[in-house]
Amino acid sequence: MAAENVFWTEAAEVVRLFPTFVWKCQLRPEVHRPIDAAIRNRLDEMRRHLPPLDRGVAWQSGHALHKLEELRGLVGCIDAAVDAVLAFLRISNLEVSITGCWANVNAPGAAHGMHAHPNNFLSGVYYVQVQNGGNTINFHDPRAQTAVIRPPVTELTAYNTDQVVVAVSTGTLIIFPAWLLHSVDANASGETRVSVSFNVMFSAFTAALSQPLWGEE
Repeated sequence: MAAENVFWTEAAEVVRLFPTFVWKCQLRPEVHRPIDAAIRNRLDEMRRHLPPLDRGVAWQSGHALHKLEELRGLVGCIDAAVDAVLAFLRISNLEVSITGCWANVNAPGAAHGMHAHPNNFLSGVYYVQVQNGGNTINFHDPRAQTAVIRPPVTELTAYNTDQVVVAVSTGTLIIFPAWLLHSVDANASGETRVSVSFNVMFSAFTAALSQPLWGEE
């Protein structure tokens, strides 16, 4: 613990229990630029006959973008990132699949309220086009019981805050537990914000994970 005290030794420490991880990486420019262009072109085609978005309005595509040829590059990056996350968590060699992948197009002023993605193991977001004022995602404390007593604090820190704001940029890829509550503030930039969200689940969930963790007696 940081504060000096005559009652404890220098060995006193804060022990972090049950961490919640968010995995963030930045794709190289030579990797993400063609991916971004392909996604923007595809979205322009999908929205060709739709009116421009009004201020404060968001649009989402269908949930099967990962099956499109134009998104093969992004899917390859997602697969590599998911493999890295599973290795970090020391998860057994179980096959996983993208269960849904969709685009989010947020006009200036558009936001996305707090939510999670049920019936999946991991979720993620890839940022195709973001600007200052629309370049963050919020992750919220999943421990509902911490709100039972909330005394005033003198300073917000990683130990007492109920949300963490993560900055992103074009080409950022984020992966997090699908149960983790998250939200997006209103796009305060003057341009459209474009991202691609996805979910990942174990391919053979019933066969691979239905057995109890304990052994036979």
